[in-house]
Amino acid sequence: MNDYRKKQITKALLMLAAIGFGIGSLVYTNSLVQELSVEERKKVALWAEALRQLEQADMDADLSFIAQILQDNKTVPAILVDQDGNILYTANLDTAKAARPEYLAERLEEMAQTYEPIAIPLWEDKVNYAYYDDSTLLERLQYYPWAQLLVITVFVGVSYLAFSASRQSEQNRVWVGMSKETAHQLGTPISSLMAWVEYAKAAEPVPPMIAEVEEDVKRLETITERFSKIGSSPVLKPHDLTRVMLDSLSYLERRVSRRVKFERVFSHTQVVSVPMNVALFEWVVENLAKNAIDAMEGSGTLTVVIIDDQGWVHLDLSDTGKGIAKSQHKTIFKPGYTTKARGWGLGLSLAKRIVEGYHGGKIFVKRSEPGVGTTFRISLRKA
Repeated sequence: MNDYRKKQITKALLMLAAIGFGIGSLVYTNSLVQELSVEERKKVALWAEALRQLEQADMDADLSFIAQILQDNKTVPAILVDQDGNILYTANLDTAKAARPEYLAERLEEMAQTYEPIAIPLWEDKVNYAYYDDSTLLERLQYYPWAQLLVITVFVGVSYLAFSASRQSEQNRVWVGMSKETAHQLGTPISSLMAWVEYAKAAEPVPPMIAEVEEDVKRLETITERFSKIGSSPVLKPHDLTRVMLDSLSYLERRVSRRVKFERVFSHTQVVSVPMNVALFEWVVENLAKNAIDAMEGSGTLTVVIIDDQGWVHLDLSDTGKGIAKSQHKTIFKPGYTTKARGWGLGLSLAKRIVEGYHGGKIFVKRSEPGVGTTFRISLRKA
């Protein structure tokens, strides 16, 4: 399992844990709401019964218990009406608003739509009805789990972003340190190789392979320069993209299988000036070319097209390899994503960073079809 897959699984598990906690909170709070709702209905029924008994009580009766019941209901809004709809008593309503008949009519209608009224039988087949609504506490409790879920989601999101940023920053420091140390370590053997090349060139006759060896040593110098620039902002200067591509493709073509054919669909005399750092941009081209050759399993055609489009220049690299599924067109640029058994999943991620982060351009999968091939497009602003 590659690092990208592990990260995706970690994200999914973190999200599932947050959702599970939120759902559990919703279920538990909902059960509390149901229990409290039943208790409030009992309280209203007891309040209405106390009013009935108060109305029917004798003058000498002890009303202290009934009065206590009436006082206990301090939270549940309620309205008692007779069978003709006339309002007899109200409880826990806004005192100022309750003086207006239209307000009481509106609240009565709202209560009727919320809960079934409680029937209070009286004498001579008369019946009063107690209408009620949720208390403020119950209303808050209903919204509480949603607010809690929102807070949990925000907390998890912020924590994940902070953790990712911290981890990414630490990884960047490690990679920068490793890159600069690699560049430093390569300096000594490259200097030695350059000296041996100069010594061999002084011989008579000059060995025929020295020219190729010298070019490889220069390539090592370029690679060292690339590593040394990681972590710092590269300097961009106008360069002819056509010449850069000719040099890069020429070097690669001589060092891959003869079964891989290189097609250059652009004029060798065409001059397209683009602000770039040549060492870093050649790195992008090499990554794309090597990935294409791997996708073609060492046999196929690599086609390179340069398109001059007003203020932009487009560079298309197409292969005849196994292609990329559409669902992976963006995923392949994520750090750690790879389909190779020994790959680190950094090539295309670095390519994206170099093109978009350093050169202000764009890189994306223009088209791909499984079993047919893939075309990557790099778009850069002209100088």
